[in-house]
Amino acid sequence: MSAALAEILAGLRLPEKMISPKYFYDERGSQLFDEITHLPEYYPTETELGIMLDNMPEICDLIGEKASLIEFGSGSSRKTRALLNSLHQPAVYVPVDISEDHLLLSAEKIRSEHPGLEVLPVVADFTQPFDLPDPAIMPLRNIVYFPGSTIGNFTNDIAQELLGFMYQEAGADGALLIGVDLQKDPAIIERAYNDSAGVTAQFNLNMLTHLNREFGFDFDVEAFTHSAHYDADEGRMEIRLISGKRQVVTNSDERIQIDDGESILTEYSHKYTLEGFEKMAQRAGFEVRKVWMDQGELFSVQYCVRG
Repeated sequence: MSAALAEILAGLRLPEKMISPKYFYDERGSQLFDEITHLPEYYPTETELGIMLDNMPEICDLIGEKASLIEFGSGSSRKTRALLNSLHQPAVYVPVDISEDHLLLSAEKIRSEHPGLEVLPVVADFTQPFDLPDPAIMPLRNIVYFPGSTIGNFTNDIAQELLGFMYQEAGADGALLIGVDLQKDPAIIERAYNDSAGVTAQFNLNMLTHLNREFGFDFDVEAFTHSAHYDADEGRMEIRLISGKRQVVTNSDERIQIDDGESILTEYSHKYTLEGFEKMAQRAGFEVRKVWMDQGELFSVQYCVRG
């Protein structure tokens, strides 16, 4: 049994069933998420991109010349392309993502736009240790780039561990450039995960299609519905799949009963206060050097150095 299958089964055996959000991202899931980022209700992507563009000279001056840009969860790399267009002589770009086809396509686009830049994609689950490739030109420093507020998709404990891992990857004199979604009117947040076109629902349900195809499950996908609710006490969106009937899902010798109305947690999306995220960063060894926000203070981009 693969480690991934063991992880999925362990989550489905929990009293509150869950599947890691990393299993959203097969090729179809990556395409659907790209669609989500262009939806009018989904504020994080365009807001973060606007913050980056408005403050790009200062961001690039802080990063400096001949840096390596190590992006955790590269996605479609829209914001990354904007950053690379402005950086001062970047040494190498290392995108890291679990979805191989999508990653290689994005990397090829970067190569075509920056023919003089070394691009070294790494197919990996960035929540687990992975080896960085050796670049042809040794960078002066490492910049870990983590846009999109993906940090909010993890529980607080795992997010804290991930920040610690990023601290190690940044190395001496390195830094972290990270997108952090902020607490705000819950109605704005809930609309972002319940879009009128239903793309987020398709994205959520596609996870089960991915598990059926790649891991040998037999979920009745059509029996599930998408649910997204903001928990103000926890400061997070909670995204679930709700079964509309009792079903028994099998995988080899495994039989998992799912009752009518029972949910599977597929994602958290934590929203932070500036003070709350700063404390997390400090526990990992980082010092928040600079914070940029949009005018409505919906989102932040933060530059953290090793303390």
